Amino acid sequence: MTYDNNNIFAKILRGEIPCEKIYEDEYVLSFHDITPRKKIHVLVIPKGKYINLDDFNQKASNDEIVGLSKGISIVAKKLGISSEKGKGYRTLSNISEHGGQEVPHLHFHLFGGEKVGKMVE
Repeated sequence: MTYDNNNIFAKILRGEIPCEKIYEDEYVLSFHDITPRKKIHVLVIPKGKYINLDDFNQKASNDEIVGLSKGISIVAKKLGISSEKGKGYRTLSNISEHGGQEVPHLHFHLFGGEKVGKMVE
């Protein structure tokens, strides 16, 4: 899988497609998923051009890696689902073909606001 500059997340990052933004800083953008699967379903994406978590961990700077990790926690806290403020949440990143990745831009789904259920069905 190669990075596609015209994937939906690249277009959102360029402002070509609107999103319902939750949080943004120099490293990440977070927004509501347009087809939510749980009461709370949001995405957190790095601003860099990374295909998946493997690509990100090989190529991203330490600041980007820390920024993404902290960004996920900031978003969870902002939504009231962090272990500090709520009852918890699930993060999910699909990686490549067998992992079910559909968009070739690293992204994390955050699910919460209710019991998420089984890990894999």
